[in-house]
Amino acid sequence: MGVSRHFVDITPLRRFPQYRRLWTGYAVRQLGAQLTVTTVIYQVYTITHSNLAVGYISLAQLFPAILAPMVGGAIADAMDRRKLLVITAVLMALCAVGLALNSTGSHPMLWPLYVLSAASWGLNGIDGPTRTAVQMALVDKESFVAANVLRQLLQQISLVAGPSIAGLLIAALSPHLDWVYWIDVISTVGALQAVVRLDPLPPQGGGRKFSLASIGEGFAFLKGRRIIQACFYADLNATILGLPTSLFPYMAFSHFHGGAKTYGLLMAAPGIGALLGSVLSGWTSRVVFQGRAVLIAIGVWGAALAAFGVVPWLAAGVVLIGIAGWADVISATFRNTIIQVETPDQLRGRLTSISSSVVQGGPRLGNLEAGLVAAVSNAPISIVSGGLGCVAGAFLLARFIPQFSRYSLVNQVQEEKI
Repeated sequence: MGVSRHFVDITPLRRFPQYRRLWTGYAVRQLGAQLTVTTVIYQVYTITHSNLAVGYISLAQLFPAILAPMVGGAIADAMDRRKLLVITAVLMALCAVGLALNSTGSHPMLWPLYVLSAASWGLNGIDGPTRTAVQMALVDKESFVAANVLRQLLQQISLVAGPSIAGLLIAALSPHLDWVYWIDVISTVGALQAVVRLDPLPPQGGGRKFSLASIGEGFAFLKGRRIIQACFYADLNATILGLPTSLFPYMAFSHFHGGAKTYGLLMAAPGIGALLGSVLSGWTSRVVFQGRAVLIAIGVWGAALAAFGVVPWLAAGVVLIGIAGWADVISATFRNTIIQVETPDQLRGRLTSISSSVVQGGPRLGNLEAGLVAAVSNAPISIVSGGLGCVAGAFLLARFIPQFSRYSLVNQVQEEKI
């Protein structure tokens, strides 16, 4: 009994069959998506040998990643969410097919890597908020923390397995990498099969007709809600300043003097830490002040990344990136839970979409920022300065929005029951 309290709570998987079905289906989808993400970065770097060119991937993805969730969230609050998931899955499969065809042969073109990965991220910006809104609608509020942990666990398993498997496949298949993308196509079809087996999932109350005004309602809801705003600020602080993924090829090849396998290991390291954090997450349901936990986790994330920028040993670097990944999943779990508890179901698609725009846009800006700073200085300076900036940002957030540190989910749920 004492040991089980330390491990991930799988109650939502036992109690809610539809949640289990969706969760299981997307386990396959997330793995394929990470194979594609890792391979696109590798291909761009090997074609150009430029950190800045890798950073431009994030620039290409930036506007689709920010704008698509806003539109998608409003659509998710207006129509059957199951149908929307089916449409996005089909379109994402077509993007993966395009990447596979481009990689047939030994000389892939550069522009499809930018265009198709940008399109895929735009579709993911619609799929992600919709899927989150669906998952939260399939469980009760008392299960929100556990459901979010399980959602993060799914993501972290893919972040560990995807880059690791991609590194092995790249080393074995290079330069013929089209088969990596075909695996993503197959995984998307697997997720599609899980979605079509769900019951219809219209938003509560029949939904709100899609329009620009309905998108605006999501932003209007944020006015004066400092707790939700603080969640967004916290995520932007962590990702814009402290996400050096675009520098991982340089760190693998030049700093640690490795190859494709070293790159795959660095890409997998955050997921390894986050996976352990998710598995050993039983303590999260007993945290009283969730906002404070977010700020502490961001501080740990930034400090670990700053240390990663200066260590000369690969093993130490992997451990530090793993610690950062652990802190990131803890922060994400509590941030998502706070946003979902504070948002009514009829607005959940739109608020989740705004959250997704932040979550997707922040890393794109972060990778671009890391590439630009590295271009004018070097990669270690870029990584260290970004990590220290994250720590400073967490202190500033605690200083200027003090109520965030005092936020308690327990009090919110008890007030709703009164």
